Amino acid sequence: MAAIPTSEFVERIARLQAAMEQNGLDGLMVYGDEYRRENLRYVSNFWPIFERGACFIPRRGDPILAGAPEGERYAREMCPWHDIRNIKEFACVSVPEEIDYPLATFSSLKEILGDALNGGNRLGVAGRWDMPAPVYERVCRALPGVQLAEADQLLREARLIKSENEIACLREAGRCACIGYEKLMAAAIPGNTELMAAGAAEGAARMAGAESITFTVFGSGPRTNTIIGRAVNRVIQDGDMIMAAFAVQYQGYIATAEYPFVAGAASDGQKAFLGALFEAANVQLGYLRDGAISGDMVRAVKAVFHEHGLSRYDVYPPMHGIGLAEAESPYPDERATYPLRAGMCVNSDISLFGHPAGSNRIEEGFVIRESGCESLTPAIRERCARVI
Repeated sequence: MAAIPTSEFVERIARLQAAMEQNGLDGLMVYGDEYRRENLRYVSNFWPIFERGACFIPRRGDPILAGAPEGERYAREMCPWHDIRNIKEFACVSVPEEIDYPLATFSSLKEILGDALNGGNRLGVAGRWDMPAPVYERVCRALPGVQLAEADQLLREARLIKSENEIACLREAGRCACIGYEKLMAAAIPGNTELMAAGAAEGAARMAGAESITFTVFGSGPRTNTIIGRAVNRVIQDGDMIMAAFAVQYQGYIATAEYPFVAGAASDGQKAFLGALFEAANVQLGYLRDGAISGDMVRAVKAVFHEHGLSRYDVYPPMHGIGLAEAESPYPDERATYPLRAGMCVNSDISLFGHPAGSNRIEEGFVIRESGCESLTPAIRERCARVI
């Protein structure tokens, strides 16, 4: 079974501690919650449910994971670190009543920061923009003299190139996503509702081994213009464009599948529109290799849309990174000058929105390799390749 072994978590912490040394940090606080969980899971494998959490990494020694009482046993089940503590700031609900936890043992931010900083005073914080302001203010006040520094870049750099274990998890997420998407396409037919098609996908992916469904974006007919709308109880009609993106999580890693299609009979205008998307996706494929300049890839996709007179419907860059977040670095635009590198994992996002024939996008997962790329969502790639 694909998974991240404890030894890899140990290596991650060692690399971050070396980066802390280089950046003059005595400790590092990595925040996460159910919505923004990726950095926290990268350093601790802990994925909060309801509650908040943080991993406190000293410059030397093992990390401390802080959470809240209801998730403590779950945290101990998932986390490779042994020092797991509860703090009241990370409790699961925000209500005026103060909730008692008579069986819980609590620590405090002051105690944890003191242990993590070990006499130092410079604390890096990753996830400040995701953290509730009251929690951040309490971190600031927890220890006199503590200096806080932005540290998100340390995590972005650490997560940019994936290990083979990470790639294996993404590959498994892609497999589950493809299984779900095939069921979605089979159910997205005239007479069924959007919710029925979305439910078919989600159930199939879960049965295939998905840890979670990150999202199901769905729009049919005029609702394709929502760009990121959710499925509703609308009945799909013959000739409706179907815009559906399906993101699946496995061991924390997320793969997204999206294939543009028409329910029932497609018009000539819809066929031409879809043809331009497929052409752009297949042009992009030639740039997904080690050393290719990312901005060159973006311009090549845009050139296809320009050739077909569709530039006005091109709303955002055609690729982003994937991993523990559905969208992460790299996220190039046409001005980007940095190269793609072997080991990067990316998702295409070939999109056109607002066109009279409908709106849609293609999303496929890839691993950048030395001489090309490996598909993480092969069922979508096979469908796109058929139209060449």
